[in-house]
Amino acid sequence: MRAGRVFAYGAAAGLLGDHLLGDPRRGHPVAAFGRAAGAVEKVLWRDHRGWGALHTAVCVGGAVALGAVAQRAVRASAAASVALTAAATWAVVGGTSLAREARGIAYALERGDVEGARARLPHLCGRDPQALDADGIARAVVESVAENTSDAVVGALVWGGVGGVPGLLGFRAVNTLDAMVGHRSPKYLRYGWASARLDDVAGWPGARLTAVLATVAGGDPRAAVRAWRTDAGKHPSPNAGPVEASFAGALGVRLGGTLSYGGRVEHRPVLNAHGRTVTVPDIERAVRLSRRVGLLALGAAAAVRLVKGHRS
Repeated sequence: MRAGRVFAYGAAAGLLGDHLLGDPRRGHPVAAFGRAAGAVEKVLWRDHRGWGALHTAVCVGGAVALGAVAQRAVRASAAASVALTAAATWAVVGGTSLAREARGIAYALERGDVEGARARLPHLCGRDPQALDADGIARAVVESVAENTSDAVVGALVWGGVGGVPGLLGFRAVNTLDAMVGHRSPKYLRYGWASARLDDVAGWPGARLTAVLATVAGGDPRAAVRAWRTDAGKHPSPNAGPVEASFAGALGVRLGGTLSYGGRVEHRPVLNAHGRTVTVPDIERAVRLSRRVGLLALGAAAAVRLVKGHRS
């Protein structure tokens, strides 16, 4: 069986597994990678970009190498290759957990339990929940659903389409390292620089594909394109900007504005100023759009892998 069809069947099975099962409650491979990366950090940490770059190279290189060895070990068996791809896809995508957390917060808000929603918000994003009212929490959730559709689903599938199992594992390693050390805290400002920049590079194609697919799958393609073109560049993140802007236009809502991270207040530009204020029902609309985008991304990634396999 050609590599393209192996990836197509395996990725489809892995995405179905995520839809049906979600993430494992114990022994998640991404959590195991996080522990290993933490152990490497304890040995290598210095307040220096070079040591941070070495940390990134060791951790990401290790994940890619593990994927390459595993893929090579099963290449003689089509069934084993499909199973490995399915397992890797299931391990690295997180669409179901994303939807579950978002809906849990929406359910709390629908019952008027703002404190319960605030308690759950840190499971989804790094905002300071105490500064948010119900509509502010809903906006934070919609923005997180948009951004994590790219980070937790589409980006992984894109790199899987390009590089098979090593691509899947490598992208998730990059994204996980960015979450661990890529933020601008005093400890990681220099050490996490390489991880943050690599995450920007690795996330670039997935973010643009997410924006395109949100435009196609959303309710207002013209508004999505307009918001993407006019507002994406205003966002401080080169990858979150196109994703959040296209989701805002597709859903007909306004995103961005004032927010708080770790006690630091940021005044971000408004995305899709023509839209209305986000309300609680928009969380479910965002989750459904995220699901549609993920399925379309699977088709796009499989097509890339099929074309690549046909040419090789």
